Amino acid sequence: MASTEKYRDSSGKELFAARWREHGQQRKERGFKTAKKARDFALAKEADAKRGATPLRTDQTVTEYARYWATTRGHRLNTERRVESMIKNHIEGTKLGQMKLGSVVQSQVQAWVTDRAKVMAPSTLKLGPLAILRAVFNSAVDDNLIVKTPVGRNLKLPKDDKREAFVPLTVAQVEALADAMPERYRAAVITQAGLGLRLGELLGLRVQNIDFLRRRVEIVEQIIARPQRDPETGQKLRTELKAGDARTLPLPKRVADALAAHIAKFGVGEDGAIFTTRSGTPVGHQYYGFTLWNRARAKAGLPEDATTHDLRHHFATELLHAPGEHRLTTHEVAALLGHADAGLVERVYGHAPADANDRAMAALNKIWEDAV
Repeated sequence: MASTEKYRDSSGKELFAARWREHGQQRKERGFKTAKKARDFALAKEADAKRGATPLRTDQTVTEYARYWATTRGHRLNTERRVESMIKNHIEGTKLGQMKLGSVVQSQVQAWVTDRAKVMAPSTLKLGPLAILRAVFNSAVDDNLIVKTPVGRNLKLPKDDKREAFVPLTVAQVEALADAMPERYRAAVITQAGLGLRLGELLGLRVQNIDFLRRRVEIVEQIIARPQRDPETGQKLRTELKAGDARTLPLPKRVADALAAHIAKFGVGEDGAIFTTRSGTPVGHQYYGFTLWNRARAKAGLPEDATTHDLRHHFATELLHAPGEHRLTTHEVAALLGHADAGLVERVYGHAPADANDRAMAALNKIWEDAV
């Protein structure tokens, strides 16, 4: 309950204090020159408490509130780890992260953006740490901790002048990579390239997800990079995909043949896992995505910066630039990739593939030959 009280300062001047308590915190007070102002302020605090409003409290740092915000979101485990990593690496260790929540102004956020752009691409900054910071301050406004967010719409991100032309892998390179893999994992390369899967989705694929007769694949779960384990068996636990990522994919003949041959030779794990170690457990991200991948990448002569995600790039690029009636729209490719944003697909995968000029030349030659 808020209250007022008359008191005298060190010089003997008569003042009036409004006192209140903020949700179990220590009692706070604020001085006023008149009894009316103190009483009005106290009544406002009491009204806030009755309607459940959180009184202004700006004594916590941006990092402290960001961590609190993260705990309220109900993120999936993988997202939770990614958000915590961004808070730790791009907010906590910065000057902005140590500032009091209510003291931040937009120019200081702009300085933070400029600093972060030195260590990460502007597009990555926008969709990662900056998006989190924006959500954190919007939440602080909703919690009545601050009046207005300092993460305004006029923040300037530097242009990504260092962005290089993206060159997707060709079919020949994918086949060479598969051949360079140990026999047990060759089908994994073909499957990821032919279905456009994320690495976690590939490693989480089970035989019961595949309908060879109808040529369909259900992508409904994944194994994340640092998965939780069953306390009894120690096995890696799968994580269900969120609604926007779960999808049904067509099963191309090349992929179906590779999977059928793989299963016939190596079998599946106890839970139906397709890509397993010799002991029958699902393959881990580090072993497949780093150790095996880099050995095969070097052997196949692929660029040093090529990762398993390049197989997903290959899938999307080929479909967006397929000839004639086989070409898919960005919306169709977005659905196959499990992306909600077709614009993102266009920005990331909409570039012309390396052999676009040769294919255009062949098409033009055919047009003119048919016309003669």
